[in-house]
Amino acid sequence: MKKFLIFMLTLFMLCGCSVNILENDSSRSDVSLGELPDGEVTVYSFKAGKADAHLICGREFTMLIDCGEKGFGKEITGYLSAHGISSLDYLVITHFDKDHVGGAAKVIKDTDVKRVLVSNCPKDSGEYHAFMEALGEKSLTAEVVRGRTELRIGGVETVICPPLNDTYRDSPSNNSSLMTIVRCGGCSMLFAGDAEAARLDEFMRTETGHYDYVKIPYHGHFQQKLVPFLKMTSPRVAVITCSDDQPEDPQVMKLLAAEGTAVYLTREAPVKAVCDGRTVAAFYDRQ
Repeated sequence: MKKFLIFMLTLFMLCGCSVNILENDSSRSDVSLGELPDGEVTVYSFKAGKADAHLICGREFTMLIDCGEKGFGKEITGYLSAHGISSLDYLVITHFDKDHVGGAAKVIKDTDVKRVLVSNCPKDSGEYHAFMEALGEKSLTAEVVRGRTELRIGGVETVICPPLNDTYRDSPSNNSSLMTIVRCGGCSMLFAGDAEAARLDEFMRTETGHYDYVKIPYHGHFQQKLVPFLKMTSPRVAVITCSDDQPEDPQVMKLLAAEGTAVYLTREAPVKAVCDGRTVAAFYDRQ
């Protein structure tokens, strides 16, 4: 493992890539929002099993993308409380599968959520109805994102990219995923929800450029569209939300290795990334 890390670091230096690979950098693990330098963004990807929950923080804003399964909301609110976060500027629900919306009701009930942004494909499930009930109790209205939406706070640009269709023949829920771009200085990060072939094809037709950080879509399941998607995005750091029971696909790991990407798996531990506008530092938060 040590030899592999040394090899990867050498490769990145030769390629001129601005990525730092850190292992449990405790000096960066407990930085509060008030202590974040202007223009710096942190991303905390929870260890939530085969489910998504990503907390994105800047000095002047907080955003949560997805909330894991039912019951995981308690883990999220506990983390927020421990880090002095009492409100969320944005809660983004990429789509309404239970492993993305399940914990949302608890988060909404226990946190001051200012705006809720959702996809256009509701789902008849207990988790969805609990989410809607929690919104009602807080007099919140979920905003269905139907057009490309840009948000700017504190020098950080966030772009919410919605599905281009109201419905899809294949995997309608996953293909309705909102895809979120966060730009900080010269760095770009992409959170791809559970996008499958149709949604990835849309993204590649409407967006361009490389990304320093990519949350790999659909928990690292292999799909043919990942080949051109990874070629286009060319991520320097990738995070896969997976579990021991439902691990990452070895074929996807090979694709990422071919791109020279440093890969982090939430089944190992929560993953934290820090972007200062010039570099992205990623590490497992094993505390």
